[in-house]
Amino acid sequence: QVQLVESGGGLVQSGGSLRLSCAASGRIFSNYAMGWFRQGPGKEREFVAAIRWSTGSTYYADSVKGRFTISRDNAKNTVYLQMNSLKPEDTAIYYCAADRAGYASSDYVRYDYWGQGTQVTVSS
Repeated sequence: QVQLVESGGGLVQSGGSLRLSCAASGRIFSNYAMGWFRQGPGKEREFVAAIRWSTGSTYYADSVKGRFTISRDNAKNTVYLQMNSLKPEDTAIYYCAADRAGYASSDYVRYDYWGQGTQVTVSS
């Protein structure tokens, strides 16, 4: 069993930055993949970024490419999402998720464990 706890959300002005953290407790195997998803008001949950734990390979949604960076700290069992040049349309609840099979998919149904989410609000 894996527990995920997100932190780092908040209110920021357009153009600002935030760094989200996702601390994993329980055993994270090297073949896992970790993902960030978000769900805005009245919207479907959407893929943001993913990383393969073992190789560090990263994947991004087109909407965040060049602005967001996903990374991991193996020693701390923590995944980060650095968000720069934030826009009002980035406003959402951001969720961290773990995929035991390691696909790093953009499809949220492939993820087995989820955090409770952290709110990010970007004001214009």
